[in-house]
Amino acid sequence: MAEAERIIGTPDTPDDDHQQTAAAGAAAGAGIAGASGEAATDGAAGRQASAAHKPGRGRRIAVLFSVAAFAYALDLISKMLVVARLEGRAPIRVVGDLLELHVIRNPGAAFSFGAAFTVIFSLIAAIVIVVIIRLARKLYSFPWAIALGLLLGGALGNLTDRIFRAPGVFEGAVVDFIAPKGFAVFNLADSAIVCGGILIVVLSFYGLDPDGTVHKD
Repeated sequence: MAEAERIIGTPDTPDDDHQQTAAAGAAAGAGIAGASGEAATDGAAGRQASAAHKPGRGRRIAVLFSVAAFAYALDLISKMLVVARLEGRAPIRVVGDLLELHVIRNPGAAFSFGAAFTVIFSLIAAIVIVVIIRLARKLYSFPWAIALGLLLGGALGNLTDRIFRAPGVFEGAVVDFIAPKGFAVFNLADSAIVCGGILIVVLSFYGLDPDGTVHKD
């Protein structure tokens, strides 16, 4: 009898089965947890790599609006000064016959073009401002921040004149006062717009996009 029990062996008890099942479940759970941890680590690494690829969007946006605020303030203050002190008077020579300060009211676009389309130019300026603000959400390029800031500041400067100056809202005449010899009279807002536009052309020529990527045709 004892010999038979030795050959057959003692059968597993229910407690032994439960312990084996629990051990297997724990091992599987550890495997799943390990895989989840690796996936989370990979995801975090991917996000960090992406952030490292395009850092500092907030700083670029701050640059954009700082440049815009500076250009706008400079244009606004200069117009207030020349209207108060120079309008209605003889032109003032700054550099001989090459450059004068001569205040005029311009109902047209930059450099006195298109005087018959004041309302249209006002609407275009408003659209440009909205587009630039929307574009700022994906801005990662410092040079583009400067270019768009110049455009924004210049557009705001001339749009302020069109809204608040006579003869009426969106029909106001822009104050121009910089008069080079043999050239149209303009203001600092016009200068900011032109400089911003030239910078955008240069950036596009070199394939630099607002999101910081560089493409080659």
